[in-house]
Amino acid sequence: MTKVRHSFWHLWGWPIVLGVLTAVGLVSALFSDGGLGDAVAWVALGIPTVIGFWYGWRRRRSGP
Repeated sequence: MTKVRHSFWHLWGWPIVLGVLTAVGLVSALFSDGGLGDAVAWVALGIPTVIGFWYGWRRRRSGP
């Protein structure tokens, strides 16, 4: 049972975290009207974007 649980979080942990961050950023951007809500949206949407670019750049750099 522990091995299955460890495998699940090992595989799906970061995608779930990035999905929640994206959802929080999108909802914050939709309902905020300036101020702190916009800052939360920028950060919550910027983190997954930066991670995506970083992994893409790293993968392209290592090359086939």
